[in-house]
Amino acid sequence: IVSQSQEGPNPDGSYKWNYESGNGIKAQEEGHLENAGQENEAMNAQGSFSYPSDDGQQISLTYVANEEGFQPQGAHLPTTPEIPPLIQKALEWIAAHPSKEDQNQV
Repeated sequence: IVSQSQEGPNPDGSYKWNYESGNGIKAQEEGHLENAGQENEAMNAQGSFSYPSDDGQQISLTYVANEEGFQPQGAHLPTTPEIPPLIQKALEWIAAHPSKEDQNQV
């Protein structure tokens, strides 16, 4: 470890930490408690990490973690392919013309 720091956990539930290692790994995160003491109390965190890959590329990832789950973003992550135009057009038509069964369920 080349450097590191940590703050918390604090009485309000907040915290921060980060570190950097000698082999190029870096990470940091901070978080806080939302709606403390309430039924919808939730921990929210955001952070990032990066590391050199075997081929020398720098891999970086940022994320948010909250009541909606872990939500990572990074150029190396796979993405959902685009919907083909004809399929998209069909989906739009279906949405604009619900069946009688669908209309009865509303």
